[in-house]
Amino acid sequence: QVHLVESGGGSVQNGGSLRLSCAASGDTHSTYYNEYCMGWFRQAPGKEREGVASIDSDGITRYADSVKGRFTISRDSVKNTLYLQMNSLKPEDTAMYYCAAGGRGPVEIAVKVAAIYSYWGQGTQVTVSS
Repeated sequence: QVHLVESGGGSVQNGGSLRLSCAASGDTHSTYYNEYCMGWFRQAPGKEREGVASIDSDGITRYADSVKGRFTISRDSVKNTLYLQMNSLKPEDTAMYYCAAGGRGPVEIAVKVAAIYSYWGQGTQVTVSS
């Protein structure tokens, strides 16, 4: 079992930046954690959860079109931490952000399909004001 805890959310103005972190604990030596994809998803009130970014064990990344060029996903295998650097934030980026691990599938699918992930964090709120 892998336990994920997000942090770094908050309130910023339009154009601001935030860096989200997702610390993993538990069975971080397992295949599910080390060899499968990790990702960030978000869910705004009244909307479905949507994929934001994914990264595989080789460091290959994919992004949703809405965040390309503004967000960067990275993972630190030594610290067992996943990051999401968010720049040029917009009000439409306002949502609860969730990290996920154990994504069994190619990184191109991992950025879109929440169902492939085995582990989820509890979420961290990001609010961008205009």
